[in-house]
Amino acid sequence: MSVFRDDFLWGGACAANQFEGAWDVDGKGPSVPDLCTNGSHTSPKWVTPAVRPDRLYPSHEAIDFYHHYEEDIALFAEMGFKCFRTSINWTRIFPTGMEAEPNEKGLEFYDRVFDCCKRHGIEPLVTISHYELPYALVEKYNGWASRELIGLFMNYCKVIFERYKDKVKYWLTFNEINTATMPLGAILNTGTIQGFEGSTADVPDNKAERFQALHHMLVAGAEAVRYAHAHYPQFQMGCMICFLTSYPMTCDPADVVANQKEMQVRNWFCSDVHVRGEYPSYMKRYLAENGIAIEMQPEDAAILKEGTVDFYTFSYYMSSCVTTHPDVEDVGGNIGGGKKNPYLKASDWGWQIDPIGLRYTLNEIYDRYRIPLMVVENGLGAYDTKGEDGKVHDSYRIDYLRSHIEQMAEAVRDGVDLMGYTPWGCIDLVSASTGEMAKRYGFIYVNKFDDGTGDLSRERKDSFYWYKNVIATNGEQL
Repeated sequence: MSVFRDDFLWGGACAANQFEGAWDVDGKGPSVPDLCTNGSHTSPKWVTPAVRPDRLYPSHEAIDFYHHYEEDIALFAEMGFKCFRTSINWTRIFPTGMEAEPNEKGLEFYDRVFDCCKRHGIEPLVTISHYELPYALVEKYNGWASRELIGLFMNYCKVIFERYKDKVKYWLTFNEINTATMPLGAILNTGTIQGFEGSTADVPDNKAERFQALHHMLVAGAEAVRYAHAHYPQFQMGCMICFLTSYPMTCDPADVVANQKEMQVRNWFCSDVHVRGEYPSYMKRYLAENGIAIEMQPEDAAILKEGTVDFYTFSYYMSSCVTTHPDVEDVGGNIGGGKKNPYLKASDWGWQIDPIGLRYTLNEIYDRYRIPLMVVENGLGAYDTKGEDGKVHDSYRIDYLRSHIEQMAEAVRDGVDLMGYTPWGCIDLVSASTGEMAKRYGFIYVNKFDDGTGDLSRERKDSFYWYKNVIATNGEQL
């Protein structure tokens, strides 16, 4: 008998800006990713204030889910998906984010997507804002640095809540909101890159500005949850955290405390606000020591307290170590990086593979919050090559996912209330961090390449059939 509950939400996850394409079709406006060029593991992508003819912008076509959604959702259904985590492109609904009225053609597209999911018995899990801030809001307001964006975001939320109230039950506010505690979050989330052109590795970092922007996002997310609870009691509202699990490098107490501080700011701060409804005490010292004075309005405290989430979701790919000692090897991966753990192997992109860390993480989160959890991103980015038979035999991906599902099962036995699992990039898509297609995650191979070529045809990998059986047996057969 499976340890996973009978209504466990097996599925997969994608993001609009990384797989939809059709970047300027049917009234859609440009978002930040639409002005990001391609990059690679060794060469960072660029941000340009306007589209340059000598550059390739992978989100413009991506894998063209916009025109392939019926085929793709049918493939998800063939695997047995119970749930599909996707997102709405804000600029498909409000091209600049500032319009008085929404773009009807954009709304109709998501009607078709959610209706198609429902026909196949798939529950949509919708991220309201997944790394696709309207670029016009960067130009006018420097992104979330301006409090004006709270009202604009709420205008967007009210439209999509009312439009899809009978089609979408599960909502997430911001994707990996805690990336705003790190420099790269300026591009991914806060949009505090007004006037910047250059490599994503060279974005000027204004920490005070970034944390002020994050405050505005936290208030906006809480206001959206509060509004949904008041007007749509059938909705389940969740948060989404990029969980960057880390361990003390040694048993030196200084390392233990350094790691505790790292975990507090990077992993716990945002979800403490989402779940507990207030700034945690440890942030007062952190903000003061970094010379950051958050401007808060009198109503903010009530909004945060009243806008707490119903469930907690997170991404988990890897772990790293923290130390106070010099001359320890660095490790890259998943925005944060850290120090290399000698007990772990790593992916082609240097991301350390730590399945047991997922069990540890699930227990830590559940012990802290005691609300249902969902792993909404997890997977292996790898170079997929076709065998002599023309098929992708991705046993390495199966091994990665199997080992993580095994540890999820252990966490459930530990008592964790786990409601679902949606591995990242269930169909190949554009990498958010590097802007490349070569870093593939999917169960479905898409014939699209880093030079922009490819016929966009879809092919099932070995992992497709393996995951289909996992779902059919509710995780019993791995």
